[in-house]
Amino acid sequence: MTATADTPRAGPAWHFWLVSLIALLWNGYGCYDYVMSMTGGDAYLRSAGMTDGQIAYFHGMPAWMVCAWAIGVWASAAGTLLLLARSKWAVHAFALSLLGFLASQVYTHLLSDGGKLFGTQGMIMNGVILAGIVFFLWYASRMAKQGVLR
Repeated sequence: MTATADTPRAGPAWHFWLVSLIALLWNGYGCYDYVMSMTGGDAYLRSAGMTDGQIAYFHGMPAWMVCAWAIGVWASAAGTLLLLARSKWAVHAFALSLLGFLASQVYTHLLSDGGKLFGTQGMIMNGVILAGIVFFLWYASRMAKQGVLR
């Protein structure tokens, strides 16, 4: 049922709060990793399991790639907060996050040797991240259509 001026808005079901909590933890870790990657130096990157070659690749990324990554991470964080606020803008934030992620993948796999450098483990990690973004975008869209987000 879609809410109108004459009908009350649908309240969120239990799964809304569960998905929102998962989104908060998932995207909170993404923000932590981004900040630590930018400020923690090579020690953090090594602690994350990166090799010297991968660290050199990371330091050589062009500014637009870092920007795409930042958009992906911070738009997902905004999407999570907007989801918790029950705002329909969560859909737009998660869509922007998906665009940032896809732009970063263009660089990684088409414009550089990042895909080869990070190998199967990197492909799996990126697949999991993509699945998470797509799920949160789908879920926010579904909640908007059901009138849970306003």
